[in-house]
Amino acid sequence: MYENTHNLLPDAFECASRVLKNEEKIMALLNILQYPDERLHTVAKPVEQVDERIQKLVADMFETMYEARGIGLAATQVDVHERVVVMDLTEDRSEPRVFINPVIIEKDGETTYEEGCLSVPGIYDTVTRAERVKVEALNEKGEKFTLEADGLLAICVQHELDHLMGIVFVERLSQLKQGRIKTKLKKRQKHTI
Repeated sequence: MYENTHNLLPDAFECASRVLKNEEKIMALLNILQYPDERLHTVAKPVEQVDERIQKLVADMFETMYEARGIGLAATQVDVHERVVVMDLTEDRSEPRVFINPVIIEKDGETTYEEGCLSVPGIYDTVTRAERVKVEALNEKGEKFTLEADGLLAICVQHELDHLMGIVFVERLSQLKQGRIKTKLKKRQKHTI
């Protein structure tokens, strides 16, 4: 997910997990798929084992997300179709969160928020989502945790979990808006070739 404003909502929750930093590990920038790439519609499979491969994926996803100035990234967006999400809603990169095999177990209320996406650069629109969510997941060590989220964190969780289900935020908009966005992206693509 891409944050369009500089005024991030305060996060009332303690960081669910921290990425282990090991200077010997080399991180890599990953290619972020761009909408309407069909690979973005692939439903992610559960991670069977949290091992070094997954931990490296998590580290690479953080590096990629930070480089792209995003606040959330799903593995689907980097063409890895496993249920892995990273987030950090802070401007100073101080609260990295890892969600492996995340599942929303409760939703409450309704809110609208202007969303953007690293896979749909430069496009922002208002999406209706649950105001509060409760999510269960594993952290980067394979430990299960539960997180209750509201505000921007709840929106980001839902946005990124949509990616794991093969849904891009623009597909939650009206058909008319989707058509306009596709036209805009096609025009942009012609100008960059």
